[in-house]
Amino acid sequence: ACFRLLCSLLIPALFLSGILCVGLVVLLWGIRLWIQQRKNQLNSAGEDGKRPLLVGFFHPYCNAGGGGERVLWCAIRTLQKKYKNVVCVVYTGDRDATGEEIVEGAFRRFNIKLPHPVKFVFLEKRYLVEASLYPHFTLLGQSLGSVLLGWEALLKCAPDIYIDSMGYAFTLPLFKYLGGCRVGCYVHYPTISTDMLSVVRNQDTRFNNAAFITSSPLFSKLKLVYYYFFAFMYGLVGSCSDVIMVNSSWTLNHILSLWRAGACTSVVYPPCDVQTFLDIPLEEKKSTTEHSIVSVSQFRPEKDHVLQIRAFAKLLKEQRVGQQPSLKLILIGGCRNQQDEERVKSLKRLCEELGVGNDVMFRINIPFEELKRHLAEATIGLHTMWNEHFGIGVVECMAAGTVILAHNSGGPKLDIVVPHEGHTTGFLAENEDTYAETMAYILTLSPEKRLEIRENARRSVHRFSGQHFEETFLLSVEPLFK
Repeated sequence: ACFRLLCSLLIPALFLSGILCVGLVVLLWGIRLWIQQRKNQLNSAGEDGKRPLLVGFFHPYCNAGGGGERVLWCAIRTLQKKYKNVVCVVYTGDRDATGEEIVEGAFRRFNIKLPHPVKFVFLEKRYLVEASLYPHFTLLGQSLGSVLLGWEALLKCAPDIYIDSMGYAFTLPLFKYLGGCRVGCYVHYPTISTDMLSVVRNQDTRFNNAAFITSSPLFSKLKLVYYYFFAFMYGLVGSCSDVIMVNSSWTLNHILSLWRAGACTSVVYPPCDVQTFLDIPLEEKKSTTEHSIVSVSQFRPEKDHVLQIRAFAKLLKEQRVGQQPSLKLILIGGCRNQQDEERVKSLKRLCEELGVGNDVMFRINIPFEELKRHLAEATIGLHTMWNEHFGIGVVECMAAGTVILAHNSGGPKLDIVVPHEGHTTGFLAENEDTYAETMAYILTLSPEKRLEIRENARRSVHRFSGQHFEETFLLSVEPLFK
């Protein structure tokens, strides 16, 4: 009797599930055909009778002025130079600026001039990917939000080739299976990594692991389960990509372990404006009256400006015991939104609390020429992000002729601040004490010794040039254009 009851319930349930699955497939196929129809209607043929090839770049913060934006504009410029029948489309949420202002900003900040116009698709729902909207389950919230934002982008303009250039991997299956696009991505930083899992597993407090979680074994275990689930989903969506480009050896290792798509994955170092900085004359800085320490990075929590300020305050405190040259810390970076602006205010308060308010300068969203001048005058280039995926700012500092001091992890450790032909190119540190000690050591070196390190660093950065990026980028994306 029980068996008959079970069968009588199970068979209709299976039948209903089958109908729902078929219905879902038909619905998705119908949406795909509808999107294709819209694309054909909206994208008319050009003067030569051929319809242009639309290449869409999903970059909701294209006007932010960081390293990711430099990659975006260099990638667009590279495609425009190579392919004549390509129209580049940028999906952005920067509705406070016009397309002309965004392109002008790219030239002003990065010295990048595009040979042809770019089509901008302005998105209204960018707030869906703001971290502030998801105080809990932030990774999952932002990822699901990116799918909705991607849907808005797809409806407004369906491209032939879709490239996620900002790390929103959950949009890849949307554009591939519903949009019928060939899809690629440039991964600056994996949304989740094995390092993040170890932080939670070891109950370590960091910017993305709150103290109330680290203090509770139960919460830590629950967060670990959530992270493993998210990592599985992230691996599924990432593996949809036809072409995967990563920016460093560190990112490559994580993406290979998560996405398991080695055949279509390659390292494409970000384009650094190496030549512009190499044009700065490299001379012995004999001035003993003042030294400046410069940091170049966006004002985001993971960049750890707090560590820079604390280490600098420690250095200054110890240095004032003797009669040493005066020191200035110059923090240069971009602010993307009000959160970043609030963060800068908080950092300024920290400077006052530590008694270094008059010794720390904040230079926000400055023009390229001013950035170049600060780097030309600096003695030390400072970078403190733990597990920085690459570190364009690190390369720029080395090319400009500063003595670099970066975090002993991620891209700086594996790719950038490495010996060149057996010679020292810079220094690495891990915490407040080692940063302060290493800065003090660099300042005690003779101008001749510092010049030797600066020359070694300059010779090592040619592999991060714009020309090298163009060659490797075109080689990587070639399958998308076949």
